[in-house]
Amino acid sequence: MLQGRCCAALGDDDDARLEFDSAASVFHDLHALPDLRELRGPALADAPNGLTPREVQVLRAVATGKTNRAIAHEFVISEKTVARHLSNIFTKLDVSSRAAATAYAYEHRLL
Repeated sequence: MLQGRCCAALGDDDDARLEFDSAASVFHDLHALPDLRELRGPALADAPNGLTPREVQVLRAVATGKTNRAIAHEFVISEKTVARHLSNIFTKLDVSSRAAATAYAYEHRLL
């Protein structure tokens, strides 16, 4: 995936696509679903309102209805870290609930 990003940064879209396709195949074979979703999802670098790539990942997980515990397990982080990410997301998006954050994610095509 990193080689694909490097190729894309250099403007070599054909090689980037080959690298991304190769990474997707490996992720699929390894059943690395979070990595596969990240690879196929919208570009994390283009996230609005200053969301970090990890915050976008957490927001996507929240939008699917996952609990903090399930998110923590999926990303191998603590529940406290998930809660902190959610606090940051709510502040950056100026929302006060998981439902509002989910609506924002849909409106801004982050899913």
